[in-house]
Amino acid sequence: MCRLAAYAGPPLSLRQLLLAPPHSLYKQAYAPAEMVSAVLNADGYGFGWYDDEQRPRIYTHTLPIWSDGNLPDLADSLSARLWLANVRSATPGQSVNLANTQPFRAGPLMYLHNGFLQDFNSGLRTRFHEHLQADLSASLQGTTDSEYLFALVRQHLRHTPDLGRALSTALDELEDLLAGRQALLGIVMSDGDSLYAVRHGIGCAPPTMYVSDSDPDYAGGWLIASERLTEPRYWQTLTAGRVHRFSPGQPLAASA
Repeated sequence: MCRLAAYAGPPLSLRQLLLAPPHSLYKQAYAPAEMVSAVLNADGYGFGWYDDEQRPRIYTHTLPIWSDGNLPDLADSLSARLWLANVRSATPGQSVNLANTQPFRAGPLMYLHNGFLQDFNSGLRTRFHEHLQADLSASLQGTTDSEYLFALVRQHLRHTPDLGRALSTALDELEDLLAGRQALLGIVMSDGDSLYAVRHGIGCAPPTMYVSDSDPDYAGGWLIASERLTEPRYWQTLTAGRVHRFSPGQPLAASA
């Protein structure tokens, strides 16, 4: 499990997303309000953005967010139109290292997943390797269920240019792969132009995820988060079970 946040809109400093909000990801690392299975997110953190040439850039650390002495300077120096960020609480059995720390990226894509795939380390991982195309299976660097799910989405993206549709069909196929196991799925992705988000549960209730486009401190932008970063009146719960697309300056769209 983890807590995640994302932004799409006019240029925004990293500080304004990660540190400044009253219930920021920094605070959610040590005082989350809606976590189901953990009380801290102290197993590393990371954030990603797109540079001026639309290349995805990431910064990840295995320390708790509050222990990274580089963060204040980074937060004041970096600004971007798209941000993805998370603070991590490692699923039992998954190690704390950089390869397991989100966001993940591949080509133009960035990806965050909050949740779990039940029994991943006892049979399900093997099913993924058998199902994924050889190059995608070989590209896996870490051991998390999140990274394997990202590879499954990329496999579906080879059959459609629509990231929202690829994410939706990957989740449909995931249910078959799970063969009765549970999955908790809070996912945010970006292709460099838009954000795509879904909250979904297979055999269980979906995780929390909220969206805001009305906070005056983030005018013209979309915010997505596991827990509301600012005043609750600016946020609404994301409808479960559907992939949604968030594009700067455009209304919320159900992608699939």
